[in-house]
Amino acid sequence: MGFVGYDKCIPTCGVTMAAPEKRTFSLPSEQSRYIDEMVESGAYASGSEVVRAGLRALQERDAAVERWLREDVAVVYDAIRAGKSATIPAEKVFSAVRSRHADRAKRSA
Repeated sequence: MGFVGYDKCIPTCGVTMAAPEKRTFSLPSEQSRYIDEMVESGAYASGSEVVRAGLRALQERDAAVERWLREDVAVVYDAIRAGKSATIPAEKVFSAVRSRHADRAKRSA
């Protein structure tokens, strides 16, 4: 599917969008140029489409982080709190890292 205006109903996929709200934002010149470049390249029909695509990507990333926290991190945290998972004291980890780093530094010298 090619790029389409997301502020309109897209009958072929059954998606309807709410009426767009007007917003005003200030952007650094680098980001403003990037939006202009994306529109000039033909990848997007307007700056609004570029911003909407960026917001969708941000929403997807945030959802992925939330999913990771809920499905992976929380499970491990709960297991540690319940004493069902072995932990390594931070000082032991840092000591091992320092030792490994020193060994690598000696070999590369």
